[in-house]
Amino acid sequence: MGPDSPVQTAAENQSSQRRWVLGVEYDGGNFSGWQRLNRRDEPERRTEPTVQAALEQAVSIVAGREIGVVCAGRTDAGVHAATQVVHFDGPAQRDPRGWVLGTTSNLPPSVCVKWCVPTTDEFHARFSARARRYRYTILNRAVRPALQHQYLSWVRKTLDTDAMHQAAQHLVGEHDFSAFRTVHCQAPHARRDLHHIAVSREGDLVTVEVQANAFLHHMVRNIVGSLLLVGQGERPAGWLREVLDGRDRSRAGPTAPSAGLVFVGPRYPSHWQLPGEVTL
Repeated sequence: MGPDSPVQTAAENQSSQRRWVLGVEYDGGNFSGWQRLNRRDEPERRTEPTVQAALEQAVSIVAGREIGVVCAGRTDAGVHAATQVVHFDGPAQRDPRGWVLGTTSNLPPSVCVKWCVPTTDEFHARFSARARRYRYTILNRAVRPALQHQYLSWVRKTLDTDAMHQAAQHLVGEHDFSAFRTVHCQAPHARRDLHHIAVSREGDLVTVEVQANAFLHHMVRNIVGSLLLVGQGERPAGWLREVLDGRDRSRAGPTAPSAGLVFVGPRYPSHWQLPGEVTL
C-alpha cells in the first residue's frame, strides 16, 4: 500500500480529529435566531445573520477548513444565551485555549466562546443533555427601561408574583404542553417533563426561572404570557391548569416578547466532565 493511498489518508485524517465542546455566550438582539437560514422555500432569508452561521465561520477560520456545529437547543430571534453548548469535530492538535481565543477573535462583539473542553465521539450537545434552563426577566414599573432594555420585558401594571408562582406549579411534571407551543413547532409530540418553575421578585424585577428536559417552540414565552394574565388579575391561578389540560393554544395567553428571555444553558451528567454551570 503506497503512502498516498485513499485508505491510509482517510485513517490519518480520522486520527487527527477529535470532538470539542464549546460554551458560547451571545446577545441575540441582532440575530434572526440560532439556526442558519437555508430553507428552500425562503431563499430571501438566507442572508439574515444567525448565531450558528457566525460561529461556524469563526470556528472554520481557526480550524483551517469548513466546520459545522451542533447546539444543545435552538433559540429564536432576539433570544439571548448565557451558555449555549455546541460540539464539533476539528483538528486534534489544537488546544482548548486556542479554540476559545481564536474563535472569539473572529466573532462579532455580541458573541464569545467562554470555554472549550475536549470530549469523545459519544458526546452530543443535544442528545446528551438531560435538562435545559431558561430565565425570563420583566421590569415591572410604570416607566419603561433606559438601561439594559434589550434584556428585559416591560409591564406597567403591578404583578402579583405570588399568584404567578402558584399558577406556575400546575405545570410541573410530565404533561402534554400543546397549549403552549406555536403552530409552527416541528416537534413530533408535545410531551415534556417540566422539572422546576419559579416566579420571584427583587425590587422592580420579576424573574421566571424554568427547567425541563426539553422545550417546544415558543413554550417558555407562551407560559410567561399566560402567567402575566394571572399576575395582572385577569385570570385566577387555577386557570393555568385548565389551559394545560385543554391542550388548545388559543385558550392560553399571548406570546411574551423575546427580549426578556435568556437560555441559561443545558445540563449534562457529570461523567462528561464539563464545567459546573452545565453539569447536573
